[in-house]
Amino acid sequence: MRFGKILSLAAGITVMASAVGCASGEGAPSGSSSDNADLIKVAIINNDPNESGYRTANNNDLKAAFSEENGFDASFAYSLRNEEQINYAQKYIQDEVDYLLLSAADTSGWEPVLRDAKDAGVKVILFDRIIDADESLYEACVVSDMLREGEMAMEWLSKQDLDEYKILHIQGVIGSAAQKGRSEALDNAVKANGWEVVAEQTAEWSTEKAQQIVQAAINSDKDFNIIYAENDDMAKGAAAALDKANISHGVGKDVVIMGFDCNKWALEELLAGRWNYDGQCDPYQASYILDIINTLESGGTLPDKKITIEEKGFDAATITQDDVEKYGI
Repeated sequence: MRFGKILSLAAGITVMASAVGCASGEGAPSGSSSDNADLIKVAIINNDPNESGYRTANNNDLKAAFSEENGFDASFAYSLRNEEQINYAQKYIQDEVDYLLLSAADTSGWEPVLRDAKDAGVKVILFDRIIDADESLYEACVVSDMLREGEMAMEWLSKQDLDEYKILHIQGVIGSAAQKGRSEALDNAVKANGWEVVAEQTAEWSTEKAQQIVQAAINSDKDFNIIYAENDDMAKGAAAALDKANISHGVGKDVVIMGFDCNKWALEELLAGRWNYDGQCDPYQASYILDIINTLESGGTLPDKKITIEEKGFDAATITQDDVEKYGI
C-alpha cells in the first residue's frame, strides 16, 4: 500500500529543508522522471522561490518533504501570475496526479479548474494562502491568518503612543492573500484611530522597488514617520532608501520600520534596534501537509478542513538572541 511509503517527517522536516538548494524561479513545470507506480504523484504549484526569503524557505521545505525517498513522485511549477498557475494546474490534472498542492498567486479565478480537479479525482490541498472558492473543491488548507498578522502589527503600533501616525504603506502583490490581509488590517486601524496614510503603493515583494518607492516619497517631501512594509524584503529596501537620505530609523529614531516574515537577518535588524517590529509568517508547512496526505491515504477523516498556523510578532524592545535563532528563517 502506498501509505506505508510515506515517512514520518513532522519532527525533522525543517532540518532537512536547510540541505536543499533553492530552485530556479518562474518557469515550466518540472518533476521526477520516476516510473514507480507505488509513488504518490504530487504536483506543487507555488510562487517564485526567489520572490523572498520566506518563499525560498517554503519551497525548500516542500522539496525536502516530497522526495522520491519519502514515497513521492513530485513535480514543481512556479509563477507569480494567476493565469500561469491555472495553466499549470490544468496540465497536472491531465497528467492524472494524485494530489495538487497550491499556493495561489491571487485569491480569485480558481473555481473552474478546481472543479475539473474534483471531477478527475485529483485531491487539492491549499497551503500558505486561502482562495475564494467553495470549500468542497479542496480537501484541506494549511494557511497563515494574514489578517490576524496585520492586526497584531496594528495592536503593537497603537501601543507606541506616537505624537503622530503618518504611514508610508508598501504593499505586496495586489490580490494575494498576504497583501489583502495585511492591507485590510492597516485600513481598519487607520479608520478606527484617525491615522494618516500619506502614500500607498505596491512593490510586489521586491527590495529594489520598495527602495524606489521610499526614495520617491523622500524626493517629493512626503511627511511620514512610519513605514509599514508587507514583507521583510520590502522593509529592507525602505531602510536602504532612508539610509541613503541620512534619515534615521528604528528604536527612538525618526522613522518606525515594520516588516513581516521573520527572516533571520530581519530579526537581527530588530535586535540591533534598526527596525521596530516584525510579524511572523511561518513557511514550514510541509509536515502539516504530510499529515493530511497520510490521513487521506489511510482512508481516515480529517479532523479539520482548515489548519491555521499560530504566529506571533516581535518588538525590537523585547526580542532576544534566542528568538532570532529559534524563529528566524
